[in-house]
Amino acid sequence: MSETTNSPAAESAGGAPTETTAPHRYTAALAADIEARWQEFWEAEGTYEAPNPKGDLAGDAGSVARPKKFIMDMFPYPSGAGLHVGHPLGFIATDVYARHQRMTGHNVLHTLGFDAFGLPAEQYAVQTGTHPRVSTEANIVNMRRQLRRLGLGHDGRRSIETIDPAYYKWTQWIFLQVFNSWYDPEADAARPIDTLVAQFEAGDRPTPDGRAWSGLSPLERANILGEYRLAYASDAPVNWCPGLGTVLANEEVTADGRSERGNYPVFKAKLRQWNMRITAYADRLLNGLDALDWPEAIKLQQRNWIGRSEGARVDFPVGDDKITVFTTRQDTLFGATYMVLAPEHPLVAGADNGSGTGSIVPDAWPEGTHDVWTGGHATPGDAVAAYRKQAASKSDVERQAEAKDKTGVFTGAFATNPVSGEQVPVFIADYVLMGYGTGAIMAVPAHDTRDFAFARAFELPMRCVVEPSDDRGTDPSTWDDAFASYDAKIVNSSGADISLDGLGVTEAKAKITEWLADQGIGEGTVNFRLRDWLFSRQRYWGEPFPIVYDEDGVAHALPESMLPLELPEVEDYSPRTFDPDDADTQPETPLSRNEDWVNVDLDLGDGIKRYRRETNTMPNWAGSCWYEMRYLDPHNSDALVDPEIEQYWMGPRDGQPAGGVDLYVGGAEHAVLHLLYARFWSQVLHDLGHVSSSEPFHKLYNQGMIQAFVYRDSRGIAVPAAEVEERDGGYYYQGEKVSRVLGKMGKSLKNAVTPDEICAEYGADTLRLYEMAMGPLDVSRPWDTRAVVGQYRLLQRLWRNVVDEATGEVTVVDGEPDEATLRALHKAIDGVSQDMANLRFNTAIAKVTELNNHLTKAGTPVPRTVAEQLVLLIAPLAPHIAEELWRKLGHTDSVVHADFPVADPAYVVDETVTCVVQIKGKVKARLEVAPSISDADLEATALAEPAVVAALDGAGIRKVIVRAPKLVNIVPA
Repeated sequence: MSETTNSPAAESAGGAPTETTAPHRYTAALAADIEARWQEFWEAEGTYEAPNPKGDLAGDAGSVARPKKFIMDMFPYPSGAGLHVGHPLGFIATDVYARHQRMTGHNVLHTLGFDAFGLPAEQYAVQTGTHPRVSTEANIVNMRRQLRRLGLGHDGRRSIETIDPAYYKWTQWIFLQVFNSWYDPEADAARPIDTLVAQFEAGDRPTPDGRAWSGLSPLERANILGEYRLAYASDAPVNWCPGLGTVLANEEVTADGRSERGNYPVFKAKLRQWNMRITAYADRLLNGLDALDWPEAIKLQQRNWIGRSEGARVDFPVGDDKITVFTTRQDTLFGATYMVLAPEHPLVAGADNGSGTGSIVPDAWPEGTHDVWTGGHATPGDAVAAYRKQAASKSDVERQAEAKDKTGVFTGAFATNPVSGEQVPVFIADYVLMGYGTGAIMAVPAHDTRDFAFARAFELPMRCVVEPSDDRGTDPSTWDDAFASYDAKIVNSSGADISLDGLGVTEAKAKITEWLADQGIGEGTVNFRLRDWLFSRQRYWGEPFPIVYDEDGVAHALPESMLPLELPEVEDYSPRTFDPDDADTQPETPLSRNEDWVNVDLDLGDGIKRYRRETNTMPNWAGSCWYEMRYLDPHNSDALVDPEIEQYWMGPRDGQPAGGVDLYVGGAEHAVLHLLYARFWSQVLHDLGHVSSSEPFHKLYNQGMIQAFVYRDSRGIAVPAAEVEERDGGYYYQGEKVSRVLGKMGKSLKNAVTPDEICAEYGADTLRLYEMAMGPLDVSRPWDTRAVVGQYRLLQRLWRNVVDEATGEVTVVDGEPDEATLRALHKAIDGVSQDMANLRFNTAIAKVTELNNHLTKAGTPVPRTVAEQLVLLIAPLAPHIAEELWRKLGHTDSVVHADFPVADPAYVVDETVTCVVQIKGKVKARLEVAPSISDADLEATALAEPAVVAALDGAGIRKVIVRAPKLVNIVPA
């Protein structure tokens, strides 16, 4: 066999070894040829096509009879920059797992689509004039090319794009299912809105003012139903970003009150928006987590986001109105010495426009008002208006932060404490949010840290009602901070009708809650941190709402026959943007500028009438809330998914009581957005009978991130990582010393490495192996191009163990392997099988490497049976070279569907193990013994060992501790 040499210069530079004379050596060029040929073969043969039990994708009965496995990646967004090597980490992992599952007898559904609506394409259109569809489709073509080159085994027939009208027809259809539903607490499920209308018509459910349903106008009926619909429009506080010209979800606003995209200021504003009543499902979303095989950290994030808390609703009279609060500490009601409303609270909302509508704010300050309460303003209206404007410039996160200085103003109004009858001043302050509870709190400053700080700042009274367990006494004016405890005695809490003195917290809560209910001024209740899902965006590049409005402003759903409602052409794609700092603006959507599309004559069942279309679009989350269902039956034009097909792939089964995808892999950053929204839509569709699974994803796995070094010059500007030189322990760019930190990989940081580069230099199989070998899949790891060559050499050694590099002929022999090789083989099979099943691909590669090295060191031709099983072991990880070697070994079927090797237990167990013999805790001997040796035999063997006899030197033995087969501990007398 002709040998070759590697260039030390090439290796030291971190590149692929220089190839020399062997014509059939595994090189980057040969890898490229092999990979291209097999990718063409797999595509032509439909190798990865997963059959359905029926329909246009139906397959043979034998395939469908196999156990199924539905494996998914989180949707990628088709960025114009294409992929860098960090992007396909999860895609390669799911591909490896899917390949292993096919080889172990499963019918595997694995495909990939594109989440293609959203702001980046729209912003690119604004900058260049290129239609978002044109740029997005070009990006998709490029990403498909890059992904195909990696040899990913996707069923291409099932791939979808959210921008395809045939796809978003069903996104619109789902929206209408939600719109035409209400949550029935008695059924604990969504029901069609017609069932609610029937209750109103029959008089079984009274209207708010008691009038008969038949006596109400269409607008009045629509407004009542809007209070129940799971999708509804309302005037609500939103995050308005003038610089982007759109409303943002809370999660799209940074902690410092700016837009995540563009870094523009975000303000609170009240706009007419579509919402999803996800709060109706709060308990079910919380309880449903128990049945899911998800990382505990993700479950905890969802539990915290949903934020369930038990307490009481309490009414505080104020003038002719009342302020309702939710509190979890109703036992401290006697200690409430002031109240705080969110700046957006309806009872003060009219103060800043002079209307006074719905406002408790008086025209003048009450006599004796403290100067510190007024904020220096002449009237309560001025003070409230100024403070509301100030609060609108802060994000919810900022407002909730534990700021050193508490801010707020007195509204000029007083409320009545319902248990003591005391008049308590009402303030507004930004640390209270409309998005939690009722947007109002009763402040008990002696027992709440934030209230304590506010009371100190505004010279408000404090009353101790929970007896401190330390020596601070019961006068809060002498305290340094509040005293908070759930394990203490209630004091100073007696009134004319009720006393809580001497009770523990739990008993006091129960007693006061019952009293509030008897008095008709409160009740025990449950509250959630979760808010309804803001579902409107003032953008062009998104799904149009299938909603039209009549002349009275009543919303009407388009019939299914009119779906999809396609996006019209517009000349200007951008929402109207404004001065980023001008909060007093209103959005103007691109669709609103297309009058011919907005105003339309339709017959919705009662003759042709003029309607006005909804001009907002859906958020980019809409298309990804249900895409797992469309993968199942992607060409069905009559239904979202055929029920039998959905049941087959996602229906409930043993160990998966809620059904769902068998494995879903993606980043942890989607814990409380995509994952929560998708769960909500699945539960609604399940309630309405459209799907059998109530949860979308049974098992969730969060892959880590591939990081890269970022190099910055003295200005802090990132410089091209590929042009940085390392010398004398430092890093230099164009002669200037630069700093190095580990960070994200990306175009903006000038440290991106593309998979195209690595595939060209080493081949796709090498890239796949390197990404899987870098470390545990769920841990972030740094990219090092110089280390890629290690996996390249593994494939070269594997190739040499089967193929003669000089002749290209197969070198394996038909003889039987020796016992050492059999043990090495079956230990590898056993270990790799377990690692594959548990996504431990880095250790699986280590075991394959160990077996391959064993065969290389033997220096003799490899037995055919061993070579074939080695190829099968590496096939999920490096499918192209495995397919090529499998064919060279004489097989005509694809390795993709070959049976994965099964270990022989007789060879997995070590022939001998090492037993350590200790005397007084010190090792005195090591014995090679059978793994099955008994305690008695091991003790006898150890005591007869000459080194042990010499160490004891005639001393008696008090005790012998035996842990067969690995330990004997001798305690001398």
